[in-house]
Amino acid sequence: MARAIPLKEKYENEVVGTLMREFGYKNRMQVPQIEKVVINIGLGEAVQNPKAVDAALQDLEIIAGQKPIVTRARLSIAGFKLREGMRIGCCVTLRKQRMYEFLERLMNVALPRVRDFRGISQKAFDGKGNYSLGIREQIIFPEIDYDKIDKIRGMNITIVTSAQSDDEGRALLKHLGMPFRRA
Repeated sequence: MARAIPLKEKYENEVVGTLMREFGYKNRMQVPQIEKVVINIGLGEAVQNPKAVDAALQDLEIIAGQKPIVTRARLSIAGFKLREGMRIGCCVTLRKQRMYEFLERLMNVALPRVRDFRGISQKAFDGKGNYSLGIREQIIFPEIDYDKIDKIRGMNITIVTSAQSDDEGRALLKHLGMPFRRA
């Protein structure tokens, strides 16, 4: 039985050569790569329920394998009963090995567990080759124990690449195995 190739090895052995041929790069250093993955959970409910931030921190730490930071409100908004400095979410930035491990779990395990999954949109690029993805439920990750969660929460995942354009970023993620929806 063939062993699964970890994502970093796949990038170095297969994707770099494919992208060099596809885009006509002269040097291996021109090939775009993934720089970091940022996972963010914003909690509007944290204004009424400050303990929600603690539960989200715990979930995000289990998913990312790294301790997240607490994000705080930068300014006060009376209509939302929000004061400057209140805890309103959490965020974690993954790099190097943890980033590749997370992406592998996201692409091969978590996304296929989404109900009625047909692929992710190819249009969520920002113009500079970075991709953002919203997930509605944290329970698609197998590390989360369904019985221990207090509430279903969504999260935003941003994959930051060194690509110069959306086409380069899309090709990089596609060759790495990101399950894009057919256009």
